[in-house]
Amino acid sequence: MPDDTWAAVADDFADGAYASAKGRVRTSVMHRQLLEHLPAAPASVLDVGGGAGHQSLPLARAGYDVTLLDSSAAMLAKARQRLPAAVRFVEAGAADAVAAVEGRLFDAVLCHGVLGYLERPEPVLDQLCRCAAPGGLVSIMTGNADAAAVRPALEGRWEDALAAFDARTEIGVLGLPTRADTVAELSESLRSRGVEPLAWYGVWLFVDWLDLSGAAPDPAEAERIAAVEFEAGRRDPYRRLSRVFHLVGRRT
Repeated sequence: MPDDTWAAVADDFADGAYASAKGRVRTSVMHRQLLEHLPAAPASVLDVGGGAGHQSLPLARAGYDVTLLDSSAAMLAKARQRLPAAVRFVEAGAADAVAAVEGRLFDAVLCHGVLGYLERPEPVLDQLCRCAAPGGLVSIMTGNADAAAVRPALEGRWEDALAAFDARTEIGVLGLPTRADTVAELSESLRSRGVEPLAWYGVWLFVDWLDLSGAAPDPAEAERIAAVEFEAGRRDPYRRLSRVFHLVGRRT
C-alpha cells in the first residue's frame, strides 16, 4: 500500500460509509452526546485523526473553533471539500499532535475511530491528554471489546464469533486490522494521565445489527433511527452491546 495508508480507502470511507444511514446515525448520535459536555461555542476543538471531517462539520457549523489533525493527505483533501474555510487543517500523525499544534491547548480534544487501528494506543493517549487545557474535555470513540462477538455472529461466522469472546483484534469492515478496548481499561488509562472520566455511551446498536445482518437501514429513516440509538446509547443493558463506545473525560 502507499505511504498514505488511508488513500486507498478514502473514497469508500468518506463517500460510502459516512453517506450511508449508519454513518449519518453515528455522526448525529455522537454530536448529541458531545453537546451534553462541551462548553459553549466558540470553544476550541481539536479533532485528532478527524479524517474527512464528518464529526468536525456539525461542530464548525455550530460555531466552534475547530482544528482538524490527520496524517492522511487524502482524507484531509476530502475534509477541505466539506468543511467551512474557518477550520484549520494540520497534516500530522496522532502520536505527534502536541508538536504539530505547537503546544496549543484546546477546550476539547476528540479522537474518534483512531485507537482501534493502533497496536499500541498509549503514545496517542498521552498526546490527547496533553493537548487538553485544564478543565478541557477528552472524547474517545473506539471498539467495544465486550461486544466483539456481535459482528461475526450477525454475519453468520459462528466459529469466528466463538473465538471473538476472548479476542481483541479482527479485520474491520474497511479490510484493515483493528483492535478493541473496554470501558474500564480505557477509563483507567485516562485517569493515569490526569483525565477523569465523566460518562460513557454506546454507539451503533440496532443500526449496526441491521446493517451487518444484510438488512441495510433506510437513509430516509436516519433521523428516527438516531433518536432510538441516542436513547439506547445511554441506557443499560443496551449500551453494553454496542459495537463501539464513546468515553468522555475532563482534564483535572
